[in-house]
Amino acid sequence: MKRSNRSRSSSSSSGSSGSSSNRVSNEVPETPVLSPISGHIFEKRLIEKYILENGTDPIANEKLSVDQLIPVKSSALVKPRPPSATSIPAILKALQDEWDAVMLHCFTLRQQLQTARQELSHALYQHDAACRVIARLIKEVTAAREALATLKPQAGIAAPGYNAPAPNPAVAAEANPEAAIQPTEEAVMSEEVIKKLQDKATLLTAERKKRGKTVPEGLASSEDIRGYRQLASHTGLHSASVPGILSVDVCLRDTSKIVTGGNDKNAVVFNKDTEQVMAILKGHTKKVTSVIYHPEEELVISASPDNTIRVWGITTASCGQIIRAHDAPVTGISLHATGDYLLSCATDMHWAFSDIRTGRVLTKVMEKTGQMAPALTCAQFHPDGLIFGTGTDDSIIKIWDLKERTNVANFQGHQGPITSISFSENGYYLATSAEDSVVKLWDLRKLKNFKTLQLDDSYEVKGLCFDQSGTYLAVAGSDVRVYLCKQWSELAVFNDHTAAATGVCFGQNSSFLASVSMDRSVKFFGPTD
Repeated sequence: MKRSNRSRSSSSSSGSSGSSSNRVSNEVPETPVLSPISGHIFEKRLIEKYILENGTDPIANEKLSVDQLIPVKSSALVKPRPPSATSIPAILKALQDEWDAVMLHCFTLRQQLQTARQELSHALYQHDAACRVIARLIKEVTAAREALATLKPQAGIAAPGYNAPAPNPAVAAEANPEAAIQPTEEAVMSEEVIKKLQDKATLLTAERKKRGKTVPEGLASSEDIRGYRQLASHTGLHSASVPGILSVDVCLRDTSKIVTGGNDKNAVVFNKDTEQVMAILKGHTKKVTSVIYHPEEELVISASPDNTIRVWGITTASCGQIIRAHDAPVTGISLHATGDYLLSCATDMHWAFSDIRTGRVLTKVMEKTGQMAPALTCAQFHPDGLIFGTGTDDSIIKIWDLKERTNVANFQGHQGPITSISFSENGYYLATSAEDSVVKLWDLRKLKNFKTLQLDDSYEVKGLCFDQSGTYLAVAGSDVRVYLCKQWSELAVFNDHTAAATGVCFGQNSSFLASVSMDRSVKFFGPTD
């Protein structure tokens, strides 16, 4: 590189020798002219071209025209051969200098190419990110329009006894961004609501006392359940591309109907007697982890980690309300005995009490502690409806007073996050499970653990369910088990699922058992004769 610079310097020095050197080309001019402005000599063709382009003297930068140039007479000169080209070593040196210059130029070009590649890669990344954002926004706008279109014909839902709800403000805000900035009035837990809850609790308590200790007529006996076998298995309810059914519930009014929630983001209503799918409920953007079949109406309630709870009309397979009570994945829901209100909990550490008719949140509570409150993992109403329980990810079961919105009792003893809780119909027992392979039974009168069912090592309990009479307890997990209450003896174990069972529930009078699993199947167990 240094040799090239020296060569060029020597060439410049030799080319500029003489009193009539050209100040533009740095060479001896063939047709010299004089500029009266700067007094310098230039090659005529070069200075004329410069004047035409710039109109000024190249040295003084003052205005100059071609007419002002003065021709200069000079003797014809014979250009001498450059000293550097008079010998073979000098020629080789000149060639080496040119090679060095070419290599330097190639190096510079490679640097510029690398810089251009980096800039192009960055531009392509920005373009791809912009396309993704645009696609997401288009998807959200489409979903909002569909939700708005669903709300408009809501009055046409033909579910018996179901009054068309008012449009959900959250959905309307999503469909119309301008409406989102308008303040909305949220309903409160009024005295009228509290009185309605109290009246229902009083009625249920009186009915329970009338039933006393009598066994419901037609209830399956212990021997019947010991003889239960698999009656049917259905694997086509949910998508095979995203296998796994996560929740199940039976309609108490007609126990031939069940609803399931799956990993495929859908809830499916199925009739086990006709073996027909009654409705596929699509709308959640993430898996459906909890489902409830309304005991008196053709309604289904579903919850999902997409932070929403949806109320569906089965006859139209459409969403009537979207309850947005939480800012984090919803982990549990439970329907109040009135059939009008819903309890929900989420990982945002809050539980909420909402009206399923209007979609309004009546109250939302987080326990006030001196430290960070735990995330809630499951929730269920007590049969009377005035208290309820929640499970937490720090192994504690909390009992709450709904009217006062206060935590009235805590049960400790599990290891790991609570996975399921279930109240017995008699109102005295609470069954709980966690990630510790045991099921604990609690006496709500004495507020203590009176029985622990030790399961196999590494047994994963996913769901618990008492039957409607409080006589039997079903456990779903690594298999499906049924226990006889009070004696807490094991009646039956069903190993028919090829993966973990995620939910279980009883039919009318425990005449059958329905379970769902990660193996994508819904299985029914009952008497074979």
